[in-house]
Amino acid sequence: MMSALNERETVQNPIIRYAVEAGWTYLPPDEVLRMRRGESGIVLHEILEKQLQRLNNGIVDHLKAEEIVRRLISVYPNIEGNFQVWEYLNGLKTVFIEEENRERNVQLLDLNFPERNLFHVTDEFYFAGCAKPIRADLVFFINGIPVIITEAKSATRIEGIAEALDQIRRYHREGPEFMAVLQLYAITHLLKFYYGATWNTSRKGLYNWRDEQAGDFETLVKTFFAPRRILRVLTEFTLFARKDGELSKVVLRPHQIRATERIIKRAKDPEKKHGLVWHTQGSGKTYTMITVAKRLLEDPAFSNPTVLMLVDRNELEQQLFNNLEAVGFGRVQVTDSRRHLYELLSNDYRGL
Repeated sequence: MMSALNERETVQNPIIRYAVEAGWTYLPPDEVLRMRRGESGIVLHEILEKQLQRLNNGIVDHLKAEEIVRRLISVYPNIEGNFQVWEYLNGLKTVFIEEENRERNVQLLDLNFPERNLFHVTDEFYFAGCAKPIRADLVFFINGIPVIITEAKSATRIEGIAEALDQIRRYHREGPEFMAVLQLYAITHLLKFYYGATWNTSRKGLYNWRDEQAGDFETLVKTFFAPRRILRVLTEFTLFARKDGELSKVVLRPHQIRATERIIKRAKDPEKKHGLVWHTQGSGKTYTMITVAKRLLEDPAFSNPTVLMLVDRNELEQQLFNNLEAVGFGRVQVTDSRRHLYELLSNDYRGL
């Protein structure tokens, strides 16, 4: 009991305070429980339904909003369902509009104007809509959708990080209905701050959040939970890959995110013609390249560019191609010679 109180006072409460200072609004557990409509509830209904109508004006009315919420909280309680929620967050899901007799994409987040989104955080989140109830230290919501779960341990707990990771794993086993919606998890014991993608709870998938600014606990929390940054991590830096029928999920590490940002910034600078990013072996170069390629192809500032990816070993070529296929790139041409490359470029394959 004393340990739990210590964790709450020294770690959990400061996270809430820093998150509020960064732009989140605190909601007490009883208010969250009311909005969830009981302990088995997952989303904050009134917030999500209002935001759905606000962000989809003329497309989503109250009844459509209720329908979308039902679909969102009824996804399969596994990584497949988690992928569907990610598609909702990225505006890739649709709703049928009877008046127009067609499907229209639905926006659950406003990625162009982050200030139009509502950011909330709560503590002592009790979820009983599963075989065994779970209680999370902190849960972060965007537009009423739970997106990040956080476990806080005292700095005096020598194995605190390992214990927190075990709890996250237990939540996946015992509360998969809830975890199917959440996209990220964070664990901390005051001295360090780690994060990872839900449905990827291996120790290798747990990353130490480091910012280029000073690394004190307040700065780590505020930079990680910066609302604009979280929106981008959820949508741009989280990847799902399907290989041999099996779905997996990754979130980029800090150095991959920084590399991607700097490449895009440099590519937009008309004065710059080339650049170099240095990654060590095993640092995730493939996912950095894939994320950069995706950003270049989707950004209208680049006018549908041709993106070339070069590797220096045959096995890396196959690995890269497999990864591109796994994350859904359907417009890839693999060249087998310099002549073949020239033919592709001369025939103007950009965008195909």
